Amino acid sequence: MKTLDKIPTGKIERASKLIKTGVKIGGNYAKYYGKKIVNPDLTRDELDNDNAGDIYDGLKSLKGSALKVAQMLSMEKNLLPNAYVEKFSLSQFSVPPLSAPLVRKTFKKYLDKYPEEVFDSFEKDSVNAASIGQVHRAKKDGKDLAVKIQYPGVAQSISSDLALVKPVALRMFNLQGKDSDKYFKEVEDKLLEETNYLLEIAQSKEITKKCSHIENLRFPNYYEALSSERIITMDWMTGTHLGEFTKTNFSQEMGNKLGQTLWDFYMFQIHGLRKVHADPHPGNFLVNANGELVVIDFGCIKEVPDDFYNPYFELAKKENISNDAIFTQKLYELEILTPSDTDTEITFFKNLFHEMLSLFTSPFHEETFDFGSADFWGKIAALSEQYASDKQIRKMNGNRGSKHFLYMNRTFFGLYNLLNDLKAEIQVNHFQKYL
Repeated sequence: MKTLDKIPTGKIERASKLIKTGVKIGGNYAKYYGKKIVNPDLTRDELDNDNAGDIYDGLKSLKGSALKVAQMLSMEKNLLPNAYVEKFSLSQFSVPPLSAPLVRKTFKKYLDKYPEEVFDSFEKDSVNAASIGQVHRAKKDGKDLAVKIQYPGVAQSISSDLALVKPVALRMFNLQGKDSDKYFKEVEDKLLEETNYLLEIAQSKEITKKCSHIENLRFPNYYEALSSERIITMDWMTGTHLGEFTKTNFSQEMGNKLGQTLWDFYMFQIHGLRKVHADPHPGNFLVNANGELVVIDFGCIKEVPDDFYNPYFELAKKENISNDAIFTQKLYELEILTPSDTDTEITFFKNLFHEMLSLFTSPFHEETFDFGSADFWGKIAALSEQYASDKQIRKMNGNRGSKHFLYMNRTFFGLYNLLNDLKAEIQVNHFQKYL
């Protein structure tokens, strides 16, 4: 894969790159509408494919938060056309890495030493390049190590990157005006946390310690003396990326085992720790030779405050969804309904969220749940299609819900998708034995 000798770090440089991408997209639309005149039955497939490719090509050279947003969107399989999901999924573990000279220069800047001064051996070519940093293999004192190096300028460009991405997100998610600021502030704060590798090490060690008793789950050790705010050194963990593993001919028993481990890990964090690994994409997990799940990234941890946790999970109970008074009260507590809503808005959003929550909380209503069920995912796809084509939804203000929904919903969507990829049937309350 081609390497990068430079990453644009200035606001003007990065904005210019995105403007060029915008021009390409405009050209794609012009080409599409030209063909549409000749062939009225032409679908958007070619347009989506061209746009997805051009957007990804523009973002992958910028890296940082712009690419991270693409990574987050790639997890929303029922939100975007398939062409975008496939292309943006590459941001999880397949983007152009920094060149060897730039790696050496960056390492020196962050740790005040060159790699060869710190490690007994250091592989100049990365083994994994993602949105915020890339990983190199190293050795010291007989230990195999993974060294994650953050890309130059990532932390400094987060605010300006999000300002550039904001108009697209406002339109895509039907957010309106200043009320949308709380969501962007939540994303900005989380992305800033992800660039603080000392915080990530602290979070990693805390959750590793507290989750170490969960069966079939493994974590690396972290080495603070060989790390800094922009470099993390940890054990090299062997295994197959979960995304690659799910494409193999694994047994139903193995899918269930890994799925149960994932489910228990997430439910224990949410209900036991009131904080959660809020980045459940396949690039953050390995499957080792013993069929155990290895967690290798704790950059994005979401704390779940009581005033959100309580109503959120009370609405996961079937009897509360069916009780109009309780259901309405919880919608107000979660900021889905507001005191300024009209009767029309109250009726509309109550009906909308009743339908949505009845489906998405259905795993919690059973003793066991089959995430490989075609029926469950067919209903999700149908509901997504229904909402996408509903003109009334577009007229309503999409600024609904507490800011905490952003990462909690991302966590559950990501978890559900991973469990679906594993075709896992899980015991819903199995995690309680770890609390």
